[in-house]
Amino acid sequence: MVTEILPTHTPALFAAAVKRAAEKLRAGEVVALPTETVYGLAANALDEKAVAKIFQIKGRPAHNPIIVHVSSNKMAADCVVHWPEVALKFSHAFWPGPLTLVLPRAKKIPDTVTAGGETVGVRWPSHPFMQAVIRECGFPLAAPSANLSNQISPTNAMHVHTQLAGKISLIVDGGQSQVGIESTVLDLTASPPRVLRPGMIHAESLAAVSGQIQTPDTGDRKPETALRSPGLLVKHYSPQAKLVVLNWNDDVELKSQVSGFRFPVSNCFIIAHTKIPAGFAPENVSVIPHDAEAFARALYGELHRCDAAGAKLIVVEAPPETAAWSGIADRLRRAAA
Repeated sequence: MVTEILPTHTPALFAAAVKRAAEKLRAGEVVALPTETVYGLAANALDEKAVAKIFQIKGRPAHNPIIVHVSSNKMAADCVVHWPEVALKFSHAFWPGPLTLVLPRAKKIPDTVTAGGETVGVRWPSHPFMQAVIRECGFPLAAPSANLSNQISPTNAMHVHTQLAGKISLIVDGGQSQVGIESTVLDLTASPPRVLRPGMIHAESLAAVSGQIQTPDTGDRKPETALRSPGLLVKHYSPQAKLVVLNWNDDVELKSQVSGFRFPVSNCFIIAHTKIPAGFAPENVSVIPHDAEAFARALYGELHRCDAAGAKLIVVEAPPETAAWSGIADRLRRAAA
């Protein structure tokens, strides 16, 4: 299969790409589309056969559900049994944007999307291209990250091409993803609402809307028969190289920790945000600003770069233990599993 990449950087190219993507989606095909979080591998969420192709292309486990993307509150409400007042509050506060709301699914949502569960995650993305395609199609899109299962999520079109060229017919290049990690997932079937997957909209911001929020590390959880959200697998978002998260005070301490992994220093790459090591090749050291939003925006791109450069070990400086960094800490923990 030949994989075409369509640009969108002029109004005419944007409109042409919307038309082409919508045609393929109406025909039951799977295409890669940009969102503000990461690039998504999209199919008609109401077409069980089309959604099944996503699982096949990604090699995704059947028990891992997929988020449904919409272009309005009305479309979101059509995907669930009931659209409660609390959902309306969160949608008014954070949509369009990187927040997924989990509610009991409507009958029209196939089992494949929810991995057999009785709930579905819905999100109204803010990326203008994704919005335009959903409006053109007139139906919601199931769209997990456009990568092979458990590998690093893509934040630009070339990341998608590297992993999925020959597996899909179309990638739409909508520029660099501006959030950089996957959406926050909030379970509204719990009381108070419970964060299933942290993201760049963190618990403190969510609590400002509803008054109280359960985070992944609060309260006792009962075993669930089905996952309510993607991103809950122990190992996820992983580079080819071994990834470790470390703290260090100086170069001597860092080199001592790195030597314990028995990889040549030339194959060790460092991603730092405050403590910049001097004892490694400059091309093996990346420095991202000590700012959660900037770090999230750059993280996956740096992991892709390290893999492409032949890294055997990637050392990421541990993020601060604050709410703003909770989504980043979650991704690094799973990538290092």
